[in-house]
Amino acid sequence: MIGAGATAVALFAWIVGLAPAYAAEAPVGLGTAGSYAVLGGQTVTNTGPSVLNGNLGVSPGSSITGFPPGLVFNGVIHAADPSAAQAQSDLTIAYNDAAGRPSGASVGVLVSETLLPGVYTASSQLAVNGALTLDGQGNANSVFIFQAGSTLITASGSSIVLTNSAQACNVFWQVGSSATLGTSTSFKGNILALTSISVTTGVTVEGRALARNGSVTLDNNVFLAPGCATTPTGTATATVTPTETTTVTPTETTTVTPTETASVTPVATPSLSPITVPSTTTPAVAVPLTPSATVPANGAPLADTGGGAANNRGANIDTATHTAPESPARLVSLLAAIIALSATLYLGWTLLIPARRRAS
Repeated sequence: MIGAGATAVALFAWIVGLAPAYAAEAPVGLGTAGSYAVLGGQTVTNTGPSVLNGNLGVSPGSSITGFPPGLVFNGVIHAADPSAAQAQSDLTIAYNDAAGRPSGASVGVLVSETLLPGVYTASSQLAVNGALTLDGQGNANSVFIFQAGSTLITASGSSIVLTNSAQACNVFWQVGSSATLGTSTSFKGNILALTSISVTTGVTVEGRALARNGSVTLDNNVFLAPGCATTPTGTATATVTPTETTTVTPTETTTVTPTETASVTPVATPSLSPITVPSTTTPAVAVPLTPSATVPANGAPLADTGGGAANNRGANIDTATHTAPESPARLVSLLAAIIALSATLYLGWTLLIPARRRAS
């Protein structure tokens, strides 16, 4: 019964492609060593126009030769300085971490094989011949760790091929002694070697060559910094919050142009007070007449009074009272009244005409 159960489990694992080596692994932390393209323990020697993308350093040794003609981009050369010493310290921690991971599967010579994420161990030498394909199974966080008991060697023209989201930053090669990359190899991953690393002519590395105690030799090589994208854990659901959009309707604005209003200043119209012309009429002077004759009641002719200025000659004398001719004083008063009235009319007319003109 137990045998049948074990067989069923093994069959299931074979069908889905699972094995202990494919268990999920955490990446190996490199610390400050992760900023270096090449780090040696004693020396770093270059031949030809090698190009490094990242820092170049050596510690506790201090010899770095071949730069130039070698070039360093996006990095600094650190020779036996505190930065290189710290990087070596972090490399030791990373090396021990990788070496201590439980093995998932045993390997030796890898010839054109395809491997899934996990930990692979070679008891002594680990060799790569041809194209080694590392399949990330669609997970950008997939990790591949290779443990070599002694050396790592790649044949000339070999290559490491990454597929299905596998990334060079998550591939680690822990080497118990030294590593040698054959000519024109296209290599992916981080080499953590206890002793030395030899990168031969025309090799391209997407990753790092980090040697703890020995030397690193280069020969017309190119080192590319391994970019590392991560896959979020779980499914991220984007919540779209609708944004209220305010529609602004243009309002017609009426521009009121101020109209100049003529200010009418009232013109004072002189008040013409009626002029009272003082009365200069001289009361009539009654001149008494001395009757020259008396008419009798029977109408008989008046008798002559005899003497005097008036001589009736027997004629009848009217009984009406005769008024004496105008005296000189009265004429003067009348003339004065006429002059005063004329002056008043002239003054009024003179004031009235300008007032009418201003009003119009």
